[in-house]
Amino acid sequence: MLIPNMLELPQRWGKKSEFEGGRLEINCKTIPVAERFFTSSTSVTLRQAAWYPSETEDPHLVLLTSDNTIRFYNLKEPQTPARVLPVSQSEEESSVHTRGRSYAASLGEIAVAFDFGPLVDAPRQLTSQRLKEDLLVFPLYILYENGETFLSYTSLTYTNLGKLLGPLPMYPAAEDNYGYDACAVLCLPCVPNILVIATETGMLYHCVVLEAEEEDDGGAVERWSRGSETVPSLYVFECVELELTLKLPAREEEELAESDFTCPIRLHRDPLCQHRYHCTHEAGVHSVGLTWFNKLHKFLQSDEEDKDSLQELAAEQRCIVEHILCTRPLSSSLPAPVRGFWIVSDLSLGATMICITSTYECLLLPLLSSIRPPSPPLLCSRVGMGEGSGSSPLRGLANDSFEQHIRNILARSSTNPRKSLREAAERLADKYEDAKYRQEAIMNRFLCFSFLSKQYNILCSI
Repeated sequence: MLIPNMLELPQRWGKKSEFEGGRLEINCKTIPVAERFFTSSTSVTLRQAAWYPSETEDPHLVLLTSDNTIRFYNLKEPQTPARVLPVSQSEEESSVHTRGRSYAASLGEIAVAFDFGPLVDAPRQLTSQRLKEDLLVFPLYILYENGETFLSYTSLTYTNLGKLLGPLPMYPAAEDNYGYDACAVLCLPCVPNILVIATETGMLYHCVVLEAEEEDDGGAVERWSRGSETVPSLYVFECVELELTLKLPAREEEELAESDFTCPIRLHRDPLCQHRYHCTHEAGVHSVGLTWFNKLHKFLQSDEEDKDSLQELAAEQRCIVEHILCTRPLSSSLPAPVRGFWIVSDLSLGATMICITSTYECLLLPLLSSIRPPSPPLLCSRVGMGEGSGSSPLRGLANDSFEQHIRNILARSSTNPRKSLREAAERLADKYEDAKYRQEAIMNRFLCFSFLSKQYNILCSI
């Protein structure tokens, strides 16, 4: 039985900011969450746990369980859920009974993953006159095994906003609904939001979340008869297949079928770049960089209304996928899943990926620069600044705004942040040495003056 536990580390202090001043052994505190619930409900398993993204409220842990329920737990009261959100697609299944869950599982209507989107204004159809007009809520995207995605707007203050909306329509439509083995979902915090849906076969779908367009009367009548509100649409921008293992040539079809394997995939945001994310699985780590996002943003800001042309835009530039860490080179190799994963940015290490392997070995891997978004061009390298090749680049400043000029200067100065930080540290060190020298000189003068004063007093007493 898997029960989530929170680990509370002691404070750091000292010269190197170590735990408890650098003690070899430290004591940590663990807080079990929903222990009574999982102990009494042995048939219910935990599917996913994540933090509630609010930074202004008390920390809440969000749990998705196999009974198609999402529970919000406040760490101050870790045994009683502060909020319960049923995510069953049918109202009949909302009553807890094993037969209904088995029937839903056979149809793939079991929630397997969820993720929160950035703060948005609460939709008008969900708010009442008693609520504030500027109410901000978090979109909660819920992924089901059959590939369908539902939406719920969440708020810890107002608990009556948790109605399940969906399924979100996906364009262009597919007969298999883009797979029946979905396992993970990730909402990138860019505008517009990019929803990443992963399957156990290694397929990744990059979906652009766009507001629903005006429908004809027939669609409005159908929506009214279902009693559902307008929901955003998912435009599948591109599909990516991860190479989980090396593809070896097979002589027979049976050997080729056995060479493939499926495994759950976990998706992770990149705190250093909102257009990049990472995938961990039994074969290691993949990094995915969305190099086409800037073009997509310009396309959506233009007057282009044909959303079908998004596919043409996707064909022009594909995302960059790199297998950063390989832990299972062949399908016949033993599974070696990644146990832990995080991205850090350190002055000495730079952008680094921290991975804990199946043997609990900690690996530090630098992030490759090829998946980072390209830096803006330098001011002196801009095209069209002068009529000839030998013209001064300052002529182009007359045609640019002052804001653009400042952006170019900042882009130029940010190309080597480590060098700038080192130079600043050296200047501070020089100032510190100078101040220390002046302080010592003053102290020497004071001691000399004190000694002479004592000698003078002795001579006067004689």
